[in-house]
Amino acid sequence: MKWKKEASGNIRFPDILTLFTGAVLAGISIGLGGLVFLSVDQKVLGAALFTIGLFTVCTLGLNLFTGKVCYVFENGPDYVLGLPVIWAGNLTGTGLTALFASFTRNSPALTQKAASLCQVKTEDSLSSLFFLGLLCNIFIYIAVEGYKNIPHETGKYLAVIFGVMVFILSGTEHCVADMFYFWMGKAWSPRAVFCILIITLGNITGGILFPLLRRVCPRQSR
Repeated sequence: MKWKKEASGNIRFPDILTLFTGAVLAGISIGLGGLVFLSVDQKVLGAALFTIGLFTVCTLGLNLFTGKVCYVFENGPDYVLGLPVIWAGNLTGTGLTALFASFTRNSPALTQKAASLCQVKTEDSLSSLFFLGLLCNIFIYIAVEGYKNIPHETGKYLAVIFGVMVFILSGTEHCVADMFYFWMGKAWSPRAVFCILIITLGNITGGILFPLLRRVCPRQSR
């Protein structure tokens, strides 16, 4: 989504609000994926059901930070300026999903499971979190790019399903999903914030690196 500008060059508030709202909805969607992941005991099943998050983002055209960051080279500077707004919207949306879930009878079990996940993240090294974030967004790029460009409907959805399942089962780090886990686990702390920022940096690097290398190595004709 490109931001419209006034004659003065300033970005109009309604366009920022639209961008932010789409990001909040994307955060809610990823939060729903995280919710079902926490609700099942079988990890492969949980990874498969988590795909509802990216499926909703792609089909409804919502603003997910990890997906949008993959296309900075295809857009202008105002697109880059929109990424922090999207990140903040995703943070808000995941928080809303966790808030809604906290009012349910499932809250104690969900909170306990999320807190265990968050403990693993906060006790990890920063270099590990960075590279797990980098690897994660390569999978996200594969999923989103596949959804955008595969001509067959079945292939589009398989790209989303496999891209998400593999990033989860590989143990990589997705900053927006992690936002939800920290909200749900009531695990926010200065260390948690720093971990999210490092994971975000890794996601940015992976989301830029893979598309950039692809641009300098164009697809070969068959």
